[in-house]
Amino acid sequence: MRPAMQFVDTANRFHSDIIVSNGQTDADGKSIMQMSMLAATCGTCLHLRAEGSDADQALQALRELVEVRMFGEPPP
Repeated sequence: MRPAMQFVDTANRFHSDIIVSNGQTDADGKSIMQMSMLAATCGTCLHLRAEGSDADQALQALRELVEVRMFGEPPP
């Protein structure tokens, strides 16, 4: 669950609401319980939406965490 916790920690640095979807379920990106319910594994396509004063910065930080730093994990 380490990547999910990193995602939630990053999302909570921002004031904006962050919604994550796997195409079937929406989850609050700031809630570890809701993020866990997405059951996302490596390769799962997720869609992010942010609304608020710092939405652009939040999406950029989350994109960097997932796509650039890959949660600090080696590729599968």
